[in-house]
Amino acid sequence: MSTLIKNGTLVNEGVSIQGTITIGDDGRIASIGTEAPLAEDRYDHVIDAAGCYVLPGVIDEHVHFREPGMTDKATIRSESRAAAYGGVTSYMEMPNTVPTTTTETAWEDKRQRGRKDSAVNYAFYLGATNNNAETLRQADWQHTPAIKLFMGSSTGNMLVDRGEALKEVFQLAAKLDIPVVSHCEDATLINENMRLAKERYGEDPAVEHHPEIRSEEACVRSTALALQLATEAGARLHVAHISTARELEMIAAHGDANITAEAVTAHLLFTDKDYQRLGTRIKCNPAVKTAHDQETLIEGLTDGRILTIATDHAPHLPSQKEGGCARAASGMPMVQFSLVAMLGLVDAGRITIEQLVALMAHHPAQYFHVRERGFLRPGYHADIAIVRPDSPWTLTKAEIQSPCGWSPLEGKTFRWRVEQTLCNGHLVYDRGTFDEGYRGEELEFDRTK
Repeated sequence: MSTLIKNGTLVNEGVSIQGTITIGDDGRIASIGTEAPLAEDRYDHVIDAAGCYVLPGVIDEHVHFREPGMTDKATIRSESRAAAYGGVTSYMEMPNTVPTTTTETAWEDKRQRGRKDSAVNYAFYLGATNNNAETLRQADWQHTPAIKLFMGSSTGNMLVDRGEALKEVFQLAAKLDIPVVSHCEDATLINENMRLAKERYGEDPAVEHHPEIRSEEACVRSTALALQLATEAGARLHVAHISTARELEMIAAHGDANITAEAVTAHLLFTDKDYQRLGTRIKCNPAVKTAHDQETLIEGLTDGRILTIATDHAPHLPSQKEGGCARAASGMPMVQFSLVAMLGLVDAGRITIEQLVALMAHHPAQYFHVRERGFLRPGYHADIAIVRPDSPWTLTKAEIQSPCGWSPLEGKTFRWRVEQTLCNGHLVYDRGTFDEGYRGEELEFDRTK
């Protein structure tokens, strides 16, 4: 079905212009310009985007959709639906499910689940273990974004803690030219901090102590080791959900183009002062830390120290978030509201909308070598989010699509609204209406080796 998008402000590759986009029957962008090449009645569908901004769809490189094995929390179907509502057209899903995605069999099972149920485009990471180097060596890297490495800490029994295994992962990644996306927290220090906290505060310390237990030093130690191993191997390292100013300063001082950082919405939106108000709703790993850390991360969005923004979307049922540092689950659902939340930084003058598009669409596409997505370009897949400014609304439970039924952002008023989401040229979400029958496509990655 051919589509015309007219009268919108197109944000792409550092500029914003009034223009039109035409989409062909193949779901790809046919043209971009100030006028449509054909009369309106020649198109099957016309979208009037007057007053709206037309963006490349968000590529969320870091989500946990819980399937298989934890479908009491969420499913690929439910969370990809939430993604579509939020202007997210592609996601890359993490391997700490049950079973873990550390074998070809488990990875292929996820691919089939994606084909069957995903409302938007999808790809699934392969996770490293202490002994699955051969699986990584033989993997289909045309359809796998990167190696996920839980280095020092893991929430899914995927900790790689043998020195030789760590070296092998980085050496293999360098040989294959595949990125290593690493969760960096030092488990030994975290365990000792937890022991001391339990001695002082009881068996389940209050959540306010979470950043003391999963501390700045635990992050710094692990990231320092990752930097060392990546440099020695000549590998590409992407430090996931960076949470401290010190880590960001370390990476900047390192000065290696192969070393990059991802920020996630939790650490950009919240500080340790919010534990008193929001409790375990903002308990995540790594922990939400200080206002200084938050400010440094936001500054890093504009000066090149942070390459991408993701969500680390990780839903849990409300009952699973009860308790404190020891008992409450870590993680929060964010994929549906990440774009509108980050547009709040645009309103605050902290970043421009062009920078935001680069951080949430262009850079993930470039870093992971996503084929023909992440930009508004002729010939590219028409993955598009249409957002309207100056349209205030307050988040209530009624808007939440994830079956967990909660958000740490409940009660917040947003100025921006996602009006429409097109995935491969298909209008999957349209002002509150969702196309239940549509399925996204598997992402493809261009590899140089």
